[in-house]
Amino acid sequence: MNIATILDMAAEAFGERTALVAGTSRYCYADLRAHALRAARMFKASGAGYVALLDVNSPAGPAALFGAAYAGIPYVPINYRLTRTEINELLGRVAPAIVVVGPGQRPQIDERADLTIVDRDDVLALADTDGEPPVPPEDGRAIAVQLFTSGTTGKPKAAILRHENLMSYIVGTVEFASADTDDAIIVAVPPYHIAGISAVLSSTYACRRMVQLERFDPELWIETVRRERVTHAFLVPTMLQRIVEQLEAGASSIDLPTLRAIAYGGGKMPLVTIEKAMRLLPHVDFTNAYGLTETSSTIAVLTPEDHRTAFASHDPAIRRRLGSVGKPAAVEIQIRDEAGKVLGPEQAGLVFVRGPQVSGEYLALGSQLDADGWFPTKDRGYMDADGYLYLDGRADDVIVRGGENISPGEIEDVLLSHPAVADAVCVAMPDVEWGEAVAAAVVLKPGAQVSVAELQELVRSKLRSSRVPQRIVFKDALPYNETGKLLRRVIRQEFA
Repeated sequence: MNIATILDMAAEAFGERTALVAGTSRYCYADLRAHALRAARMFKASGAGYVALLDVNSPAGPAALFGAAYAGIPYVPINYRLTRTEINELLGRVAPAIVVVGPGQRPQIDERADLTIVDRDDVLALADTDGEPPVPPEDGRAIAVQLFTSGTTGKPKAAILRHENLMSYIVGTVEFASADTDDAIIVAVPPYHIAGISAVLSSTYACRRMVQLERFDPELWIETVRRERVTHAFLVPTMLQRIVEQLEAGASSIDLPTLRAIAYGGGKMPLVTIEKAMRLLPHVDFTNAYGLTETSSTIAVLTPEDHRTAFASHDPAIRRRLGSVGKPAAVEIQIRDEAGKVLGPEQAGLVFVRGPQVSGEYLALGSQLDADGWFPTKDRGYMDADGYLYLDGRADDVIVRGGENISPGEIEDVLLSHPAVADAVCVAMPDVEWGEAVAAAVVLKPGAQVSVAELQELVRSKLRSSRVPQRIVFKDALPYNETGKLLRRVIRQEFA
């Protein structure tokens, strides 16, 4: 099944329902399908092998996504925050392509014969033409979306998501037309992120109104939620942290009366942040959605009920679930050791996932699935006896001190529990005696003070002495990429 079917179903069932809000512009589902079909005609006539997008959030994104699907051409959103050199390197990898660009983006692209550049306003202004609309190919194995990984550890890889992967995820996690007439989701994650793709597909299948923000800003986010009476949101942890700071600075939960649900993911959520958010917004259902680009988005969910039960519990085994990513959702998950042996509850190892929504495939590299269909996520973690998954970070984040594997996450959680600490990261630093030692970079709250010795003693009191950071430095801010992922390699380089 082609992902364009999602838009067909929404337009036929609720054609007059508002699909998109972008500033003062509004599009119903019938409008969105009409724009996508017009775009599809242009894409197909161009002879391009790919449809690329270089733009912030705008109606041109969903129109290009579905238009490419109708035309049977892979859709490739490009990170507009990259350098000119990086953008052109990625476009060179998908040429010949037609590139939909936002305002000010055209000068970023080098002139070349195998790229056709089209302004997004021109895509949205296409007129109806005579003839039958394009019929979307029904090959579920065809490539629907190609996403370049963030490249925080090297050259970006091109992750491939086929129509059958994305449709399996949507049909397995969303009920068609499940949104009420007044439901609206605010979309602040960028269009080149898997969360941006899944927001469009899942909201369209639910027939929910999408309210787009070009770029995330906490004050604008809060203002837009109020003005548009938004009911749902997806945020990465750094976004939620900044919203919490805004609310703590003066806004109260009554100022967001329509907001009913916040899903978050895309990085580790500090325990202190989600606890504050639940106190500030007690009427909101929080969901932790753990997923990867290669798995078509979410593979594990910590439900609103899980959040409330853990938040209210005095049992440490239940309370700690707030730090988990929940239970598998429509997939299977295994924890394995380095030799491939499946581990039991509470045993930390490498996270593997299997299911029809899992692509696990890269252009030029091929499938990374093993013989039984399992994909190595490169994340480390463990599952408890009740099936809740806890992540320890990426496999290459582990600190190996004297042969002992140390998870930086557990040390970071302790540091963040100190009232003076706003942010913290732990990485490996070279050590003559132990091979690697623990190093930490800490950001203090405005006006707060704490000594290195005090933080070291805090870690020693909560964890074993081997977990105590050998070196702690104070910084004004930690380095994050545009989707809220902490750039540990930058910190590692500083300690190296």
